[in-house]
Amino acid sequence: MMALLNHPLYQQDLEQIESATFLPWARLAGSSICPSGATGMIGSCLVDAILWKNQKEDFGCSVCVLSRNREKAEKRFAAWTDSPYLQIVTCDVNKKETLAGLPPCDYVLHLASNTHPVAYATDPIGTITANITGTQNLLEYAVRTGAKRFLFASSNEIYGENRGDTEFFDESYSGYIDCNTLRAGYPESKRCGEALCQAFRKQSGLDVVIARLTRSFGPTLQASDTKALSQFLNNGLKKEDIVLKSAGTQFYSYTYSADAVTGLLTVLLKGVDGEAYNVSDSSCDTQLKDLAQTIADFAGTKVRFELPGQTESLGFSKATKARLDGSKLKQLGWRVHYPLRAALQRTLTMLGETAH
Repeated sequence: MMALLNHPLYQQDLEQIESATFLPWARLAGSSICPSGATGMIGSCLVDAILWKNQKEDFGCSVCVLSRNREKAEKRFAAWTDSPYLQIVTCDVNKKETLAGLPPCDYVLHLASNTHPVAYATDPIGTITANITGTQNLLEYAVRTGAKRFLFASSNEIYGENRGDTEFFDESYSGYIDCNTLRAGYPESKRCGEALCQAFRKQSGLDVVIARLTRSFGPTLQASDTKALSQFLNNGLKKEDIVLKSAGTQFYSYTYSADAVTGLLTVLLKGVDGEAYNVSDSSCDTQLKDLAQTIADFAGTKVRFELPGQTESLGFSKATKARLDGSKLKQLGWRVHYPLRAALQRTLTMLGETAH
């Protein structure tokens, strides 16, 4: 099967990121960037985009990829093996000693986290520690090495349940989370991660920005991902019926991976120190049942209902409406490039033609 980086649609994604006029790319030229979670869905697209820009022009931005699994990282970025701007470092952000020898980098991005239901249910400790211990360790590394800025990738889940008093969550909203549950580990630890960022700003003088991502998807989707949308896409790829494990009335915001990357870069390069930004556009908001039907239509199948398994249900979000207000980030110039239907179709095409 075709390698993702050679796929014309993915190359279009990278070109779209590289040519985004609202991004002040000059601020990254000749600098260095260190992302954790670099083999994940958003992280891998971000790394590809920067190395792609290096290849196209004399950009000179070095990328220090952090990964617990070196073999996985080397396989994912095999196309960039000869790039002098790529360095892969094996480390676990939860273990401070593995960060001791990291080189200084201008920009540190903490993107590593469990981000899907089965992981929340089967690895609740790892879910929490990556967002708290891992965040603290990377913040300390950023301070110790004199980083210009630290970006924490947070989540729409920090808003909790919609209290019924708003249609969209802006950055000041705070809804209910029952902290005494297994499922609370993810949103509560993301909230704590944000609080740690503010603590380091105060006590260490570190420049910090926070990007709150929505439910994201794209061709860099991980095979292990168990989010509803990921399962829908996998069903569609196999030409199977789309399995909906609820009534599907949940109303959520979604973001295509390439647009999530330009959102992250906008926050990193233009965000105000200490501020949080929703990476979201209402044009990509939809109900779960409509999302399922769209993918079924593309695949030529139908939607059917099925009760979730016990492990799955433990990891499910209880939020029934989680639409984010992205106006704050749009004031910095960010715009989505791909409408939801087009993004879903190109995702299915790329996943189907690059699967091994």
